[in-house]
Amino acid sequence: MNNDKIKILLDTDIGSDIDDAVTLAYLLAQPRCELVGITTVTGKPVERAMVASAICKVAGNNVTIIPGAENQIDGSPPRQPEVPQAVKLPNWDHDTEFPDQDAVEFMAETIRKNPGEIVLLAVGPMTNVGRLFKTHPDIPGLLKSLQMMSGRFTNYPDAPKSEWNVHCDPTAAEIVYTTDVAKHTSLGLDVTMKVVVFTPEVVKTFKHKFLDPVLDMYHVGDRKRVYFHDPLAAVTLFDDSMCTFENGTATVNRINNRDDGAIDWAPDKDGPHTIGLTVDVEGFFKSYFSVFE
Repeated sequence: MNNDKIKILLDTDIGSDIDDAVTLAYLLAQPRCELVGITTVTGKPVERAMVASAICKVAGNNVTIIPGAENQIDGSPPRQPEVPQAVKLPNWDHDTEFPDQDAVEFMAETIRKNPGEIVLLAVGPMTNVGRLFKTHPDIPGLLKSLQMMSGRFTNYPDAPKSEWNVHCDPTAAEIVYTTDVAKHTSLGLDVTMKVVVFTPEVVKTFKHKFLDPVLDMYHVGDRKRVYFHDPLAAVTLFDDSMCTFENGTATVNRINNRDDGAIDWAPDKDGPHTIGLTVDVEGFFKSYFSVFE
């Protein structure tokens, strides 16, 4: 069994859909995860940093959290302006002030200090990652890998053509998908929509201390289920046996409507991108919840 630590830099839009919080709790509980930093992205990034801080404090982890870009990379306002789960912040101890450092500069500094060792786990709009690759062209070559929850790559009937993280900043996504990284992997809606838990099971299984604030935030709004979109991207870093993968080339399309950011996928065994193709649902949930036992 592989017990090697993996250094992870997490870029997240935590505070909107609940799966980011579910992911962070997993990373904090995963004994093989060395979380070297968290950056937040899209609307109200400081509030998002507070949400991340609340979960980290419950776990007793003082990882550096840096609020990142709010607007899209081209200056357009965020397509995801609000942070619904912030309404639960009064229930949990959390930081309200964060280091006065640009998130992209923090990312670049952290990666340069650990060449070839950092996995950049990006589970939100790609504004920070796009800025990072654009302003620091040496960084992609210094990453161990880029792992993303991003895209829809096959004709999966229940999923929108444009996955939300890509749709929220298609220009940044285009930069990210046209940049060479040693290992460039996306877990898209094709597989992530198959890993879902409904409210009764959420209440039953979210029993660990680290999941207490997550469960509290889960109850914001009329939520009936949680899709484990982002957690699938995280869990497969430590155990990819629950997925099959395919290589190819992903091309981001600009359409300027709800399908803005739809991705064309061309399978190619020598292509620069890897996507998740199938998922063993039972195996995934077994792996996810094993760290909370």
